[in-house]
Amino acid sequence: MKNRWLLLTAPIAGLLLTQGVQAQQPLQETDAAKVKVSAARLQRIDKTLQQYVDSSWLKGAVALIAKDGAIVYNKAFGTAAPGTTMQKDAIFRIASQTKAITSVAVMMLFEEGKLLLDDPVSRYIPSFAKPQVLDQFNEKDSSYTTMPAKREVTIRDLLTHTSGIGYAGIGAKKMKAIYAKAHIPSGIGSDTFHLHYAIPRLGSLPLEHNPGEKFTYGLNTDVLGYLVEVVSGIPLDRFFATRIFEPLGMKDTYFYLPAAKHTRLVTLYTTDKVTRQLVPFKESPEMPVSAEYAKRNGSYFSGGAGLVSTVKDYAIFLQALLNGGTYNGKRILAPRTVELMTMNQVGDVMVGVNKFGLGFEITTDRGAAKIGASTGTFAWGGYFGTIYWADPQKKLVGLLFINQMPLTHGEIQDKFKALVYQSLD
Repeated sequence: MKNRWLLLTAPIAGLLLTQGVQAQQPLQETDAAKVKVSAARLQRIDKTLQQYVDSSWLKGAVALIAKDGAIVYNKAFGTAAPGTTMQKDAIFRIASQTKAITSVAVMMLFEEGKLLLDDPVSRYIPSFAKPQVLDQFNEKDSSYTTMPAKREVTIRDLLTHTSGIGYAGIGAKKMKAIYAKAHIPSGIGSDTFHLHYAIPRLGSLPLEHNPGEKFTYGLNTDVLGYLVEVVSGIPLDRFFATRIFEPLGMKDTYFYLPAAKHTRLVTLYTTDKVTRQLVPFKESPEMPVSAEYAKRNGSYFSGGAGLVSTVKDYAIFLQALLNGGTYNGKRILAPRTVELMTMNQVGDVMVGVNKFGLGFEITTDRGAAKIGASTGTFAWGGYFGTIYWADPQKKLVGLLFINQMPLTHGEIQDKFKALVYQSLD
């Protein structure tokens, strides 16, 4: 079954070579009609997003669509902060969209022969040796018993979220308790921690299930971020800056913002429990995270959730992948490596109706029937309401950035996708 899925998805990934490599110029705005997108139908996006703002369901959003390597839509709606109009270059907390960038960093090291995907993680982080799986858990005091895992966690397991590592803060109740007791950070707002402290401690804790058994969204990519540091000998923020952001021209993507850019970070909104109105988020016992973490001089570089960015920067990153690993004359990955990342890597394991590659959700035929994204589209999003996808068949990039928690009208994400595809001629 696994081989059958690999055969099904590999031809789709191959479109990265036959279609994407033509778009080698920097992303610039163009007349939608030139790339067979209807300008009139794009106006439906304006109407819908503005309706959500006018209805007080959203405070603000920025959307971008690129087709055939050119931007056909890039608009801002609502407010970025109280009394401040949203701008197209607003900086958002992209949270789990960090994962794709960390995954690319791992694959760069893979290309350099510094690691293999099926290497045990313990080869680089010794505390992951002889893993244990959670057996019994006592809710009263968070004590537990374990049994030996059937095998060790591999780098591929981390890239596909099949390792059995859970999530601090947002994962299963028992794993949250275990991680809290061991002082394992969630990755968001964990600016006073250090990777070299947190990740080795995580390696000594039990897995939620045996590696490879199922998809469990967790701190896998934070482990990968530390792996990049160990293997490369470079702090993760510097690796990202020198190997990915600077070559691609991603000028507004950081773990911690320079002071000169603080005013461009949008306000994080939430719903007031009494008035049910959207208000600026404030740290609370229920959610002990400061919305201002990106403005601090932090020390924790969360490969799973730590970055802030703009729609334009992230569109550049996605366009580089659609181009087979290159953008504006700068290559960060080989075409075949991008194919590996964007094909099914989990065999019969399902992620809803879709599959998972090395860092991305991969749209299946069933997934394509939901909204209209092509089979082979790779995508994910972030905890605070940001989403992205890249469609190799349509040579399309779509991004909708919102910073709101919880996103009470989350259907806007699927509506936006549907509105994008209905605009294609």
